[in-house]
Amino acid sequence: MAIIDAVAGWYDRLRSSAGLPPREDLPWYVTPVPKPIEDLGLRLAWLVVGINLLGTAFGFWYYWPQFAMTPVVMWPFVPDSPAGTLFIACSIALWKLGRESEIMNALAFFGCIKLGLWTPYVLLAFFPAWGYLSPAMYNFLFWSHLLMVVEAFVLHRYADFPVRAVAVAVAWYTADLLVDYFYPIVGDPHHTILPVPDATPWLGVTALQVAAAGAVVLTIGPTFLALSVRVKKLA
Repeated sequence: MAIIDAVAGWYDRLRSSAGLPPREDLPWYVTPVPKPIEDLGLRLAWLVVGINLLGTAFGFWYYWPQFAMTPVVMWPFVPDSPAGTLFIACSIALWKLGRESEIMNALAFFGCIKLGLWTPYVLLAFFPAWGYLSPAMYNFLFWSHLLMVVEAFVLHRYADFPVRAVAVAVAWYTADLLVDYFYPIVGDPHHTILPVPDATPWLGVTALQVAAAGAVVLTIGPTFLALSVRVKKLA
């Protein structure tokens, strides 16, 4: 009986909002995740941090061949998705430790939305060319990146996204966009390796342009969303 009571108590705590940041009245497009799921994620914050760190480690392993082909000075611009999961792991951990960083919150929000959507977009846009990936790896990459987006939409519970923090995130992801697709500075463009050469005709343009179009839109989108949260919280 004591075990049943303990399990029931644990389950009730997981479902409870007690002690968690309140869910403010924000527009639906910045709060698409149902409140019970937000609460669960915040309750299991340290588990979420651990999962993201494992994802970061996997991401660095996945990008290792690209690191080997990239000049060391440009390495910070290579691991796009692992950087996003590392940012959100740090954001959540700092919140749990009572040492919140709005800059880290903004970097996490931008990174998880941008890369969490760009990767599925590219997986679909270049679907016929991903034959070298096993179905398990393809699905893992697709769904794990969408979960990054879910995580990002929980950050509004404790993040305010002040303009200075959003400006840092915009600056970083704009610089990343430029060296990935438009002006690599050193070597070739540093975007995630596509399954076909950059100059390959694809969907009426080149493969590089298809990938770049998604990256541009998904750099602008989080800016609007973060500032929407900021404006509403100040109202």
